[in-house]
Amino acid sequence: MKVYSTLFLSLFFLSSLSAQVEENTELFQTLRAKDSLLFNVGFNTCDISQFKALVSEDMEFYHDQSGITGSKADFIAGMENGLCKMEYKARRELVEGSLRVFPMNNNGNLYGAIQTGEHRFYAKYPEKEEVLTSTAIFTHLWLLEEGEWRLSRVLSYDHKGN
Repeated sequence: MKVYSTLFLSLFFLSSLSAQVEENTELFQTLRAKDSLLFNVGFNTCDISQFKALVSEDMEFYHDQSGITGSKADFIAGMENGLCKMEYKARRELVEGSLRVFPMNNNGNLYGAIQTGEHRFYAKYPEKEEVLTSTAIFTHLWLLEEGEWRLSRVLSYDHKGN
């Protein structure tokens, strides 16, 4: 019986180490700020400098409707030649309360974090009201690279049009 108790306590302790962090933690707040720079500034205003600063050189982006983007250069080119040249202004909005952050450790040393949530996308055509175009789920892998958080892997999936 003692073996089972020890095993249970060990599993409980280990599972609590990798659990989602609370919203008031430094890690959560840091990655929420990175999300805001990526989307509220980069995506919503087409500020390419945000993508250049936040994205890892070996970034990979997996999208359930537009396929794979295999590098930072291709991702930035896609933003410049796609997002920034559409006939409407796109806007992304994070669904309130959906953001989750899970730390990634190597022998107790933080090296990255998984950030997941739900977001909505809107289109604003000239002279028209903004309309909701889709909702989706995202999973981001952020890595600490030389002390800076960089977006390394992106999964964008479960897109539902409206």
